Amino acid sequence: MSCPAPSVLIIEDEPRLRDLLTEALRQWDLNSTAVRSGEEAVRSIDQHPVDILLIDLNLPGMGGIQTLRELRQRGIEAPAIILTGFGNLKSAQQAIELGVVAFLTKPTPLGELEQALDRARKQLKPHLPIPPVQSSDESKPIKLQELERHHILSILHKNKGNRTLTAKELGISRRTLQYRLAEYQAQGWVEGD
Repeated sequence: MSCPAPSVLIIEDEPRLRDLLTEALRQWDLNSTAVRSGEEAVRSIDQHPVDILLIDLNLPGMGGIQTLRELRQRGIEAPAIILTGFGNLKSAQQAIELGVVAFLTKPTPLGELEQALDRARKQLKPHLPIPPVQSSDESKPIKLQELERHHILSILHKNKGNRTLTAKELGISRRTLQYRLAEYQAQGWVEGD
């Protein structure tokens, strides 16, 4: 009889990154729930307990540290991983005091995220494996940007090249999508129009 995969609560306000993290966890056979704010996380966890917390530090309203503090006060002892675009020493110290497993700076290579999740998983049930993400070049870790590119291009393909529909589905502006596609073209990942 196999054990159920650990469940992860993703607390991230940026839709694009929330989708990328959800997809990465799905590929690792982890169950996940994603919410946009600390307040939403507190409401969600009351109804849907989770094993691991993946928290953006800079959330609107209740910030990541405040959210984790609130969850700890409610008796939620799930191992936590903090993600941040720009961290500082004070935030890192507060995170350590709250017992976080890892404090990762965005953009985080998927290998680092996987290692952090593995450390969190070991605090739960050491017998639950997290399958590795396969890279075409084993010596080079897959980064969130690569997963993002794959995700954006697959949605664009699904929408038959319709950029307006793709941007809407991704939760980003059409201008941001155009910018990303121009980056991919400049780097030789996609052909020009």
